[in-house]
Amino acid sequence: MLPELYRQFLSDLQHTGWVEFFAVIAGILSVWYSRTENILVYPTGLLNTIAYIWLSFQFSLFGEASVNLYYTVLNIYGWYAWTRVDSQKRPVLKVRFSTTREWLVECGFFAGFYLVLFLALIYVKRGFAAQAIPWADAFASASAYTGMWLMTRKKVESWYWWIATNLASIPLYFVKHLVFTSVYYLILLIIAVGGLMEWRKRAKHSDYAAT
Repeated sequence: MLPELYRQFLSDLQHTGWVEFFAVIAGILSVWYSRTENILVYPTGLLNTIAYIWLSFQFSLFGEASVNLYYTVLNIYGWYAWTRVDSQKRPVLKVRFSTTREWLVECGFFAGFYLVLFLALIYVKRGFAAQAIPWADAFASASAYTGMWLMTRKKVESWYWWIATNLASIPLYFVKHLVFTSVYYLILLIIAVGGLMEWRKRAKHSDYAAT
C-alpha cells in the first residue's frame, strides 16, 4: 500500500504544472503572513486564489473553485478591513476570541454552506463531473468559507476552521492527483497550528483582550 502511494506521489509530482507551483508558493506566503498579522496576507492571497480557480475547474473541484472565488472577494475586503485605523491611527480590528453567540452563528454559517454545496455537487456529479466527491469537497469548501470570513474579522477561531479545511484537503487533492497541492495543505496545517497558538496568545494579551 505505502509503496504504491509513494509511486503515485512521485509520478504525479513529475506532472505538476507551473501554475500549481506558483499557487502553492503564494498560498504558503499568505498563510505565513496571516499568522503574524502582516497585511501582505492579502496580495499574496489574491495571487493564490486566482491560480487555484483555474486549477479547480481543470480538475472538476467545483466546490473548491467556488471557495477560491469567495476567497478572492474576501481578500479584497480583508485588505480594506485590516488597514482601517481609528482617530489615533490604531488598527480598528484586533485579534479576539468569539463569544458563545458568535460560535453558534459560525457553526450555522458552516452548516448552511455545507448543505448548499453538498446538494449542488451531487447535481454536478450526476450531470457532467463524475470525478467530484460531494461530501469531502463540500466539507473542505464550507470550512474554508467559514475560516476566511473569520480571518477578515481577526477571530482566533478562524484557525480551527483552517485546520479542518487542511485535514480534509490533504487526501482530497491526493486522490485528484494534485499531490503538490496535497503536500501544500500539509504545510498549511502545520502553519495553522502555529497560527492558532500565536493568535491565542495575542487575544489573551491585555492589548487584545476580548470585550
